[in-house]
Order: sequence, then structure tokens, then C-alpha cells
Amino acid sequence: MASLRDIKGRIDSTKKTKQITKAMELVSASKMSKAEQNAKAFVPYSEKIQEVVASIATSNMDASHPMLSKREVKKTGYLVITSDRGLAGAYNSSVLKRLHQTVQENHQSTDEYTVIAIGRMGYDFCRKQGMPVAKSIIGVPDQPNFSEIKELASETVQMYIDEEIDELVIFYNHYVSAISQEVTTTQLLPITNIPHNGSSSQYEYEPSQEQILEVLLPQYAESLIYGALLDGKASEHAARMTAMKSATDNADDLIGDLTLSYNRARQAAITQEITEIIGGVAALE
Repeated sequence: MASLRDIKGRIDSTKKTKQITKAMELVSASKMSKAEQNAKAFVPYSEKIQEVVASIATSNMDASHPMLSKREVKKTGYLVITSDRGLAGAYNSSVLKRLHQTVQENHQSTDEYTVIAIGRMGYDFCRKQGMPVAKSIIGVPDQPNFSEIKELASETVQMYIDEEIDELVIFYNHYVSAISQEVTTTQLLPITNIPHNGSSSQYEYEPSQEQILEVLLPQYAESLIYGALLDGKASEHAARMTAMKSATDNADDLIGDLTLSYNRARQAAITQEITEIIGGVAALE
């Protein structure tokens, strides 16, 4: 049995760990609330730009753009969104597992695909697995602005326009609730899921619909990347909050078990001392 000093040391160290995990839980809860607000605040812009794109694409069948039409897929681009730090439960591993499975099922050679990594965990994973990484960004803030990922988003969309890749698929964790995140795989390019609103256009276009599409479609695709990043950040903070809460609860359980062991050991030591005293008194008599 461990000595009283050893058990007491483990109790003290576990209490200190509990304080750290509790603080991290509270910090993540605060960040999650802000990230959730950011994600919700971005939705109206995303819906409006989708409405305008849908209006042009559906009202004028002559309006065309490479981003709206499918072509033979010779090379696929995978954009994966992960965090820069761990301690977030299965947040990173679930996304990276989905990416790895997709690559294994669909590709025989690294020439058939490339990865665009947002986040250190995804970048490091792809490097260790020997996956080609075309572009990456590390150190994205907890509450990112579009300007901080605009260059990467723009270059990624340009890769499709320049036919360096023939489709772009994004992997990220969709925020469902504070305790639920869902791994999501979405084809970003070509843009084929524009809804048909069934109503006539309410816009007048100048100089022409084709020229507007040239500017608007890349912006729309970039906005989808940014929206997924905001969604992923909310999921990251929620996952970290849940993981830290679980760690805090486990620390409480461990402290309880160690305290029980400490009391039993202390009781056994006291009983042993009393027995020795009684034995010594009896020997003197």
C-alpha cells in the first residue's frame, strides 16, 4: 500500500490539475459563446450572396462560369479545418479520420489529390501520413476575421479556376450544440447546389450578368470557406469545453478515491499505533 505521504501528494497534484482544467473549461465556454455568435452573424451575408448568385444562375441560362460546371476530375483538392492545439477531445481526430478514409478509398496515388490545411493539427497529420499539402495556414485566431484567411481562400479558389484541381471538398466539424459536433464533408467547387427560388429576378445587372459572376462567384466560394471556419471554431471551443469538463469530473472522482484510500491508510496506521501501545503496556505489566 502507498504511504500516507504518497497518497497526500497525489491528492494535492490532482487538485491542482482540477483547477487548471476547470479554468480551461470556463475559458472555452466564453470563447464558444463568442464563436457561436460570429457563426450566426455570418449567416445573413452568406444567404444574401447565395440569393444573388442563384438569381443570376437561374434567370439567365446563357450566363456561365467554370465554377458552375463540372469537368473530368483528374485531381481533387481537400480543404481540412482543424485546431492548432489539442485537449479538444475527438474534435481533430474525427475530421482527420474522415479525411484519411476518403483518401484511401478514392485515390491510388498522391498525384490524384492535394490538401489545403487550416490548423496545425491537420498540417502535421498530413505531413506524417505523406499527404501532399499545397497550402496551409497555422495560428488562426480563436475569433478569426475574414482578412486573416482571405489570401488562403482566394488562392484555393484560384487553384480551381486555373484547373490545378478539378473539385474542392471541405472537411470540418459542424456546430450542432455545445455538446454535439458533427463531422461534415461538403463539395465546395464546382458550385452545383445553388437553389432555384422559382421567382423572377428582382435585380438589374450592370454591366452584365457574366461580368458580375466573374467577381461574385469567387467571393461566394471564399465566403463558404470562411463560414465553415467560423462553424469549425465554434465546434472547437465546444469540444474543448466538453473535454475539460470531463477531465474536471474525472479529477473529482480520483480525488474522492484517493481521499478514501488516504483515510483508510490513516485509520490503519492509527490502529497499528494503538495496538503497539497496548502491547507495550501489557509487556510492562
